[in-house]
Amino acid sequence: MPRRARQRSCTDIYHVILRGINRQQVFYDEEDYEYFIRLLNRFQNVSQYEVYAYCLMGNHIHLLIKVTQEPLGKIFQRIGAAFVYWYNLKYQRVGHLFQDRFKSEPVETEGYFLTVLRYIIWNPVKAGLCVSPFDYPYSNAKAILSQRRPVFPCNLTTDELAEYIAQDKEDVCMDIFEGPRRGMTESAAKDLIRKEFGTTFPTISKENRETLNSSIIRLFKQGISIRQLSRLTGISKSIIERAVR
Repeated sequence: MPRRARQRSCTDIYHVILRGINRQQVFYDEEDYEYFIRLLNRFQNVSQYEVYAYCLMGNHIHLLIKVTQEPLGKIFQRIGAAFVYWYNLKYQRVGHLFQDRFKSEPVETEGYFLTVLRYIIWNPVKAGLCVSPFDYPYSNAKAILSQRRPVFPCNLTTDELAEYIAQDKEDVCMDIFEGPRRGMTESAAKDLIRKEFGTTFPTISKENRETLNSSIIRLFKQGISIRQLSRLTGISKSIIERAVR
């Protein structure tokens, strides 16, 4: 089936979701999150885009962005290539990290702009990662209310914007559907994986395959599914399946 063409926004403003390939975890530690944010800021000067809101979750990223000179595809090609190069060196891995086809939707009215803005920065609260959106370190929730933020396409004062954002609403926007969760929760699985591997990402090589297989088997026996283990560690399903046979 041919892919549908992306909808063009008459305002050049878009809500964009970047997702880890095979739903796998993208960010493992503070350095990963912070490096992606630095790239997002760095390439603004090159591609001339404006970021109104961002939120980096474990395996996906939400952005509210306005494009000018370059299309979305070119922008995320630049950011993705730079991040994956650095990431693969750090974790001694090869291959893609993000899904080739990011999701996007046009944001063409002031009302929907505000809805998406609030939706993005409340994402970690809805996921149970923090109590207030302003407590989450990997979004620009705090900066949105500062004087240094870009000029928003809305007529709200800073105080009115703060009041609007503080409202916990069930906003409906484009998102990714993870499907029903079964078995172990994500947080419990992550805790077990950290205890097993420590802070070092598991290296896949012939020299340490036996050790890696033993770790996979232990985690599998503790209740982490094959799909979940693959997504959270980046280890391919085929390697995990062979280890637990």
